[in-house]
Amino acid sequence: MLLDGKNAVIYGGGGMIGGAVARAFAGEGATVHLAGRTPGGLEAVAAEIRAAGGTARTAVLDALDARQVDEHADAVAAEAGGIDISFNLISHGDVQGTPMIEMSPEDYERPVVTALRTNFLTARAAGRHMKRQGAGVILFFGGSGDPMRDYSIGGLQVAFEVLESMRRQLAAELGAHGVRTVTLRTGGVPESIPKDFEGRAALEESLEEMTMLGRTATLADVGNVAAFVASDRARTMTAATVNVSCGALVD
Repeated sequence: MLLDGKNAVIYGGGGMIGGAVARAFAGEGATVHLAGRTPGGLEAVAAEIRAAGGTARTAVLDALDARQVDEHADAVAAEAGGIDISFNLISHGDVQGTPMIEMSPEDYERPVVTALRTNFLTARAAGRHMKRQGAGVILFFGGSGDPMRDYSIGGLQVAFEVLESMRRQLAAELGAHGVRTVTLRTGGVPESIPKDFEGRAALEESLEEMTMLGRTATLADVGNVAAFVASDRARTMTAATVNVSCGALVD
């Protein structure tokens, strides 16, 4: 198995994308530590993993709180013997569908501030342990940094650019210590769109039309690619992005 014996912390592990990644990691042999604010979601994913024969632990925490993030990472490392993989998949509170010129400053800046703070905190917490052990993988999740003509995405594009800058700098600082940083870019995963989101059908159609393969990435696709990137088979990959967009994004 790709991740046999690895310990992975997944923030937002009770969400759609976080849960898919957690199931894929566990399926490849990793012990997954699911962290997030909603215990029901975390326990539901953990129950699925355990029922399939995997190992999952849960912790309720706010990934925007430095003390909680640090204490949880320290506890995982002490119990498990280290942290091999860290992946932050919490939601960024972005507002979509509203033109920028009609958006409040608070709604525009929220995803930027949230993405910057939470990814900094979780990468810092895991990175300290990975540096000491001389190995580890910090994964980031993004979409397109390119403008979207027919859809208003608010500050989310700026948030993605912020994360890319963080990922590049972390790669430069931690590479000598055996720690890799990689971003998964999808261009949008329709399965992750809330069912009650107004305009969901139109957005799904738009995302599919942007692809070269005539289909979009699924949650399972994201999980499977994340498992490979986090594994030693991808040990040459750092300071890099992985395109999981079915051709919607052209690097």
